[in-house]
Amino acid sequence: MFASPTLSHLTSVDYAKVYEPAEDSFLLLDAIEKDYKLLDNLRPLICLEIGCGSGVALVFLAQLVGRHGALFLATDINPSAVWTTLKTAAQNDVYIETVQTDLISGLLPRLSKKVDVLLFNPPYVVTPSEEIRFSEDDPLPVSWAGGKRGREVMDRLFPQVNDILSETGVFYLVVIQENDPEEIAKLMGQFGFDVHCVLTRRSGMELLSVLRFTRKCTKASLV
Repeated sequence: MFASPTLSHLTSVDYAKVYEPAEDSFLLLDAIEKDYKLLDNLRPLICLEIGCGSGVALVFLAQLVGRHGALFLATDINPSAVWTTLKTAAQNDVYIETVQTDLISGLLPRLSKKVDVLLFNPPYVVTPSEEIRFSEDDPLPVSWAGGKRGREVMDRLFPQVNDILSETGVFYLVVIQENDPEEIAKLMGQFGFDVHCVLTRRSGMELLSVLRFTRKCTKASLV
């Protein structure tokens, strides 16, 4: 059992601009912990979280496998999330580099086929499409508003996973049932990935799952 990162440095002022860790966040932490042996054996060199928010997930991953000397990199379109992630990393004595950007814009081709662990707790809530637009005046909606079927943001990333993930890399994705995980699995299969549901948990009306994607016929996909 690994302790969750300390978040005592964050206040209501931070959470007015950055998504406060909730059931989906901690389900992702539990999935990472459940896959600890797989991740430790992978000996990752580059770990990336997209949409880092408070930074809790990437910091937790760094605490578990950071001894291998990996680079931990986080992106978010929200500048407040970028700064909050840096504060969370410092509070927990880990080093993370952050980039304010939309998904992985600007990271390719420099990180082409180099990311060993990719984390994404996306905005997955079903909303009108206009709610997914980022606004500095009201940055919180972009952290959960997913547009049609809650899929508009994550669907933009799926075609790029093949470009950024290493040959033995793993991709963790948080979804709800309304996102149609079965269709996501078929779509990612067309891009050359196998899927495994690491954990599923009900939170209120939502049925949350963490999916793990690996390239077909890699060692990681067989663990």
